[in-house]
Amino acid sequence: MYLVCRRDWLKQSAALAALAAVPARLRAAGAKIPVGLQLYSVRRECAQDLPGVLAAVAKIGYRGVEFAGYHGRTAAELRKMLDDVGLVCCGTHTGWPTIQKDQLAATMEFNRTLGNPFLIVPGLPKNCVETAEACRKTAEIFTEQAEAAAGQNMYVGYHAHGGDFRKLDNGETVWDTIFSHAGPKVVMQLDTGNCMQGGGDPVAVLKRYPGRSLTVHLKEHGGPKGAAIGEGQVPWAQVFEVCESVGGTRWYVAEHETGETPIESVRRCFENLKKMGKV
Repeated sequence: MYLVCRRDWLKQSAALAALAAVPARLRAAGAKIPVGLQLYSVRRECAQDLPGVLAAVAKIGYRGVEFAGYHGRTAAELRKMLDDVGLVCCGTHTGWPTIQKDQLAATMEFNRTLGNPFLIVPGLPKNCVETAEACRKTAEIFTEQAEAAAGQNMYVGYHAHGGDFRKLDNGETVWDTIFSHAGPKVVMQLDTGNCMQGGGDPVAVLKRYPGRSLTVHLKEHGGPKGAAIGEGQVPWAQVFEVCESVGGTRWYVAEHETGETPIESVRRCFENLKKMGKV
């Protein structure tokens, strides 16, 4: 576990609060929402040469990255790699156990060093989402831990997968059951492609929970094999309109999981977002 003295802790906490607030202030001034990259998109490349991948991602033009694993590096090592190429950490996908009471403090400390305020759980154990009652209990845990994180200028949230849009025994989806019972501090990280793959409507979901979508995964659905963002069936104009009006979105996080050349795929995603006026 990373240990910091009280003075450093206070400095890092203030920096986290500033980082979380900056995109909101930029939006008020009419600036674009910054675009980061989920590093799961280039996971094999990261395993081989993480510093090289971060340099390539920065060169493409992405402003930040969201981690999906740390490849054996400490928080300080990761932070130096980011600083060296001018990137910031706009989120981490951190497992369900790491936000529980016995691990949350260490998780926050690690992410404070990264400069990251967004602790996003990428998926849940089956027993957490099997029934409506299980989802309600899961929502209670998210609420409690999000409240605890808020005291440290951090956020706890949950990332969407296709299975989250299946109906439960209460007639509602997993996603709606969790977020209708979770407190307002729990971040709803919708994934546009996963939502559509599961039969959901990303625009309707974003509208249903105003102010909850602090970070949103931009992922394509449909279209030709290996379609990049903007080349498939996601109604991007409507997604962006909701995020930029009522969603409270502070980061767009691009993700691309298919394709034989991942770096070129995420480059194409970025160029298409540029054509759509998002960068």
